[in-house]
Amino acid sequence: MPRIVRHRRAALILALVTVAAALAPPAAGAADLTVSAAASLTNAFRELGTAFESDNPGTKVQFNFAASGALLQQIVKGAPVDVFASADEETMDDAQKQGLVDAGSRVDFVRNALVVIVPSDSKATATGLADLRAERFAKIAIGQPASVPVGRYTRTVLEQAGLWTAIEPRTIGAQSVRQALDYVARGEVDAGFVYATDAAIMNDKVRVLFVAPTPAPILYPIAAMTGSTNVPTARRFVRFVASPGAQAVLARYGFDKP
Repeated sequence: MPRIVRHRRAALILALVTVAAALAPPAAGAADLTVSAAASLTNAFRELGTAFESDNPGTKVQFNFAASGALLQQIVKGAPVDVFASADEETMDDAQKQGLVDAGSRVDFVRNALVVIVPSDSKATATGLADLRAERFAKIAIGQPASVPVGRYTRTVLEQAGLWTAIEPRTIGAQSVRQALDYVARGEVDAGFVYATDAAIMNDKVRVLFVAPTPAPILYPIAAMTGSTNVPTARRFVRFVASPGAQAVLARYGFDKP
């Protein structure tokens, strides 16, 4: 075969291969990691994600932040998730009962507190839950108890104080703790129940009135998922979050050790 023909054939084959490669759908990165995490972890986890990527070259961490209950429903419906971090034990227990959690990797990694906040320019004062019955607290933002952990904590403390029936008609439901925080920060409600860490990130727009003691600690569990396509990296991320360096970052955002 003449040399020029061979060269043309080689060039044609190379061109066809190049076109085929360009048209083929991109393969998912083997080291990509999808983390579904409670909304209250947004700021801290974004910083931790960057640090984890730096420690694990070639790994890209993708986050999905929302209320824990909503995240679990996404996972149940087949959403591809490698790691799940919940703002409460109940939601993680539910996930584990359904066989969605790699139980051996599960660990409680931080603790939070429930607080009552008002807009920073509000003149309202209160020292305890009973004060929320006052007329000045006509609208109170809380997470939806059915799907938002902070909402369940709120209902529990109000029920135990014998105040739920009186205050429920004044509540404005939020789809996540961050939405409740936004309602207060924008002055759309008179008060709201959020986590201490959420209040801290908007201390220029909201003011904490008091801590609402919960009957049990507000613990955050994290675990790798049984449906993960990258279990080794998922477990590595869980261990990373519990490491001293990551704990120091979480502490800067107001989280306590479990």
